[in-house]
Amino acid sequence: RAGSRGHRLWRADGRQDATATCKDCPMSSSLLIRGAVVVNADAESRTDVLCVDGRIAALGERAVREAPAGTTTLDGTGQYLLPGGIDPHTHMQLPFMGTVTQDDFFTGTAAALAGGTTSIIDFVIPNPQQPLMDAYRTWRGWAEKAASDYAFHVAVTWWDQSVSDDMGTLVREEGVNSFKHFMAYKNAIMCDDETLVNSFKRALELG
Repeated sequence: RAGSRGHRLWRADGRQDATATCKDCPMSSSLLIRGAVVVNADAESRTDVLCVDGRIAALGERAVREAPAGTTTLDGTGQYLLPGGIDPHTHMQLPFMGTVTQDDFFTGTAAALAGGTTSIIDFVIPNPQQPLMDAYRTWRGWAEKAASDYAFHVAVTWWDQSVSDDMGTLVREEGVNSFKHFMAYKNAIMCDDETLVNSFKRALELG
């Protein structure tokens, strides 16, 4: 679901320019943003940016030169252009100790998009003795209504051979590359030493 959601323009006076997005551009379109102040982790510079099929294709003079016919052009003069933010720690509609967090995957990601966060990484938290794949499918179902890109950390809350097998399936077939271990919530989802050691060894095997 990457693409037009990731473009966010802010005015140099700190106000968001609500008209300067490509929310109406189809995923297959190209977008050229002219003269914006591009802000990265190491520097900022005024330049042109070409996006094709939801990816940055060229910067500066190349962006103008290589823009395909029919490219949508936005004037970024006096505005900041930043990469979409990634929030790596969210809890959307999390059932926890008799409560459920306020935001579901739609309302939470829609609010995040309004502030320029275009991707989240949420947590799949199995109950004790619940198969990891079962919990993962539940969270995936909830996340189908997300307005932004998303990924998952998967918590390991207990251990036996089925957990080891599920970790392998999650990595190889679902692209999961992060496993969570709780050091709190004793007698609930806190990891004991056996779970920690075995899951760490399994994670090492999986790379």
